[in-house]
Amino acid sequence: MSKYDDGLVRCTANYQPMTPISYLERAARTYPDHTAVIHGNARSSYSQLWQDCCRLASSLVAHGVQRGDTVTVMLSNTPPMIHAHYGISLANGAVLHALNTRSDAATIAFQLDHAETKVIIVDREFSTVMAEALAMASVNPLVIDYDDLEYPDDAPHPKGAAIGSLDYAELLASGDPDFKGTMPADEWDAISLNYTSGTTGNPKGVVYHHRGAALMALNNVIHGEMGKHPVYLWTLPMFHCNGWSFSWTVAVQAGTHVCLRWVRAGAIYAAIADHGITHLCGAPIVMSTLLNAPEAEQRPLPHRVVFNTAAAPPPEAVLQSMAQAGFHVQHLYGLTETYGPTVVNEWHTDWDALPPAEQAAHKARQGVRYLSLSDLTVLDPESMQPVPADGETLGEVMFRGNVVMKGYLKNQTATAEAFAGGWFHSGDLGVIHADGYIQLKDRSKDIIISGGENISSIEVEDALYKHPAVAMCSVVAMPDPTWGERPCAFIELREGHDISEASIIEHCRSKLASYKCPARVVFDDLPKTSTGKIQKFVLRARAVELVETNE
Repeated sequence: MSKYDDGLVRCTANYQPMTPISYLERAARTYPDHTAVIHGNARSSYSQLWQDCCRLASSLVAHGVQRGDTVTVMLSNTPPMIHAHYGISLANGAVLHALNTRSDAATIAFQLDHAETKVIIVDREFSTVMAEALAMASVNPLVIDYDDLEYPDDAPHPKGAAIGSLDYAELLASGDPDFKGTMPADEWDAISLNYTSGTTGNPKGVVYHHRGAALMALNNVIHGEMGKHPVYLWTLPMFHCNGWSFSWTVAVQAGTHVCLRWVRAGAIYAAIADHGITHLCGAPIVMSTLLNAPEAEQRPLPHRVVFNTAAAPPPEAVLQSMAQAGFHVQHLYGLTETYGPTVVNEWHTDWDALPPAEQAAHKARQGVRYLSLSDLTVLDPESMQPVPADGETLGEVMFRGNVVMKGYLKNQTATAEAFAGGWFHSGDLGVIHADGYIQLKDRSKDIIISGGENISSIEVEDALYKHPAVAMCSVVAMPDPTWGERPCAFIELREGHDISEASIIEHCRSKLASYKCPARVVFDDLPKTSTGKIQKFVLRARAVELVETNE
């Protein structure tokens, strides 16, 4: 035994499990009167927010919630969603399951049964689809309605009928504001459950632990450049990877949550101007929404605003327009299995002196690992050996560290496959550059194999984005009798622009090798998820239909 182990034991005095729940408790003690939540005309201080979370926890316990029980919520970015990220865990160590609010009844029913849901809290905006799902599901949970008193008068649709046996406001009122909730006995304990998109079958349930959530909250403060009392606007759905863990991050620096039910340009600009927003997150479509907003909806930014974006790297023109508007865009990358983004395009100041084309090339890279991600690399998935750091050799991007999921709920086979060889296999194909920065080239399922040659859909999309008429695009494989597959491009045009398929293909020929150019170009609105990601599986089906229609 080493002298550094002899008599030096772990005990409650020198070791406590990490949990993001403690961040909110500290903020409430340190800044009790600071505004924690803004929702329409409603305001909550940090002491009130902590008490509401304790009320929720005590009420759930009173209704029989135990350790390991799943509490499902179907909520917009409203105060109860913030309560859920703390109060559910405080309820004897229950686990939060946040539903995608755009899910259909069958998907919801599958998740309720798979998660063995004990309690559901549902916003009345979604009560109709939830009622359909409950009729299909096998579980019989306690259902609690949330009737949002700040529901806008100009809402696109009215609230649905109440379907539960309890009202959320009454549930909170019955709770104990001084309830001593349960902190995790082990930081490996589950804190939340998030389901993948399930585009190739039933979705998989990704389980997060307290340690990962706590570390991600700190990571976001550091890599998101969040100083004391940031003001965070909820443009990113909190159901998506728990809002990339920003649901727990804001409390670290005693910031303010500004709730937003729907992503609308006018509401975003108004919030920035009226509340002094400092940070927001979203997919590239949120940037497009802001930049393409009517002049009447736009408001000048009172200060520099950090915009964290993930998915495909934004086109250079978009980055320039965002900078001119006063936004500082940070390019991130990650997956549901990694608590959201865990990779950042860490910018070097000396790159500012590079020619624009070289700057764009650097900005297109996904970047380097977050501080608490132990390792990030590109490996040959067969040999599990590193690919050369030459920026050209393709391999699979792999992760290792404390901000990787526990695994997939009740799916040992999928968990073992994901962690084969001691790494999390992302399914993303990429390269690693000499300086250690990784760059995605495609999802393994999105690579187009034409005549035996691999074509990166991202590379073709980059070329398309260089055309001034292209607002948004996506490239997928289209079956071809001669070449096996050829690229097919789907494009949303900028307002006021009109261009032919032939012109787009000619533009691509000036940027790409001929075999990489789209064989077909379709002008149409692109199908997107609730977080703004383009649904390539829908486009792949459309590409097949195009071929079948022409046969």
